Amino acid sequence: MRIKKFIALFFVLFAIFGANGQAKKYIVHTVAFYNFENLFDTINEANMDEEWLPNGVQNWTSKKYHQKLQNLARVLSEIGTTENPNNSPTLIGGAEIENRGVLEDLVKEPLLINKDYGIVHFDSPDKRGIDVALLYQKKHFKPTSYKNIPLLIYKNQLKNNVKEKNDKDDAADDKSEVDKDLDRVFTRDVLLVTGLLDGDEINIIVNHWPSRSGGEKKSSPFREAAGRLDRKIMDSIYKVNPNAKIINMGDLNDGTYNKSVKEGVGAMRKREEVKQFGVYNPFEEMFYKGNATLFYRDAGDIFDQIMVSETLIQKDFSSFRYWKAGIYNKPFMISTVGQYKGYPLRHSMTEVGYSDHFPSYIYLIKETK
Repeated sequence: MRIKKFIALFFVLFAIFGANGQAKKYIVHTVAFYNFENLFDTINEANMDEEWLPNGVQNWTSKKYHQKLQNLARVLSEIGTTENPNNSPTLIGGAEIENRGVLEDLVKEPLLINKDYGIVHFDSPDKRGIDVALLYQKKHFKPTSYKNIPLLIYKNQLKNNVKEKNDKDDAADDKSEVDKDLDRVFTRDVLLVTGLLDGDEINIIVNHWPSRSGGEKKSSPFREAAGRLDRKIMDSIYKVNPNAKIINMGDLNDGTYNKSVKEGVGAMRKREEVKQFGVYNPFEEMFYKGNATLFYRDAGDIFDQIMVSETLIQKDFSSFRYWKAGIYNKPFMISTVGQYKGYPLRHSMTEVGYSDHFPSYIYLIKETK
């Protein structure tokens, strides 16, 4: 134990003082992603939220809703504080969000309100009415543009291998015509936010890819299409700025090893494999070391991934670069009894938990004089 502590201390000192013994100081920002798992309010809206109403199956009362907000706020306030002790995440991607209102309630929680989080959110056409969003600390991040990008996929893709309309530049224009001919699967939009992180331009892509409903293999073409759409978005950013810094995050409903991630996005396991315009996925190595953000039938996997562009793993720290990644899974977030012992502590009929996912995070660092 003493040897491990010494080694850990050595690397911390090395990071601070550098190879030449001269002291270096860094600005550190935490970037996180968290699937909030059914963050619904108690108001009946024009979506499939009947289960999450006071008279619904979940008996989702105002008391339970506010407990859920408190639980999420606790997690969000603590992510990344191991190496960044004075600050909760600067940027937080979120999924399974009913509407903007629940986010406004969340950022007003006592543990978060002093962080002054801004919100970027769009309503998605998802049949359950759940969306993705980005929270950002206003004092550090200034959005300059943001938009939602539809993932156009169809049931016929599973039968006839129909090419998704995302590859067509005029997809939005012929959307109505296409919907008449094909049976569209309505899912979450992709969120793209560009902004200045303490003056450095960063592009953030937030995803919640289609589920494995119907089976992993059968539904895989939908997530493969999502991966290709993410790649297309990244390429469009590079056309404008070949040196753009891009963070691609989300609940992908696929592992780091799946075709959607490896071929669709083009993510690499090792830094040295990443070429110009390439993508590094630090969570692939973490998966093979036994880490997980969720469990199913006692098997762990990492669906909640944060990938970074080649421009973020360069060795010049005069601007923000990727440092390292982690999964936030403290004991209070883990079930300790019953069939799901060791799993993330989620909501049940007897307890308001946190989520069925653990959040993932990365650190960005920048040398300061």
